[in-house]
Amino acid sequence: MSASYFSDANLLRAKEILARYPRPKSAILPLAHLAQDQDGWLSCEAMMEISRLVGVTPAEVQGTTSFYTMFKREPCGRLLVSVCTNVSCLVTGGPEVLDHLRSRYASDADVTVEEVECLAACGGAPSMQVNYEYHERLTPESAESLVEEYRAGRRTPRTISGSKAAG
Repeated sequence: MSASYFSDANLLRAKEILARYPRPKSAILPLAHLAQDQDGWLSCEAMMEISRLVGVTPAEVQGTTSFYTMFKREPCGRLLVSVCTNVSCLVTGGPEVLDHLRSRYASDADVTVEEVECLAACGGAPSMQVNYEYHERLTPESAESLVEEYRAGRRTPRTISGSKAAG
């Protein structure tokens, strides 16, 4: 048997997760969360290991996980900034916030800026999340200030992002 993708501790956790489900395929999402928690993103190797554990093809794992935006297919920075550009945010400045942050952090490996379809925070548009912490009623400048507060440690998100943060 080949070595596992998961660390020894996470392989035990994976087996515990699998034991909860009468059909192993039902464990794809919890195992994907485990893999992403381990490395900060969901690599091809992780999806291959999950497919082996649950008895499906890697394409089935990818097909399942690609539906969910919380699964990242490439490494992210320590801070994941998700900016909404859906209808309410679109008309209240979301694209301007996104453009500003993308420009500001384009060469900063510590900050990943992504566009998201909807954060379900229309009443506070434009909105964004930093490592899944909500922030509303933003301007490009206030959004940058918030990111800088996280970078400086003046704000602490409940979640971490990125493979460097997990290690």
